[in-house]
Amino acid sequence: MSCEHLVCAQCAHPVVEGRCPLCRANRERMHSHGFAGLPPALIALLLIVLLFATLALKHLSGL
Repeated sequence: MSCEHLVCAQCAHPVVEGRCPLCRANRERMHSHGFAGLPPALIALLLIVLLFATLALKHLSGL
């Protein structure tokens, strides 16, 4: 869902404009993505780095 077409019940303006505190809070709540405040791309990057580190450690222990 997008806030582009939503109208705030408090100020009667589009939520996407964020004119009142309620608009800004709802816009932020709708646009927050990811885990623990981290964007999904960063989470994916961290998982890839963890995978490579695990593979490197496994390779080194096999020598």
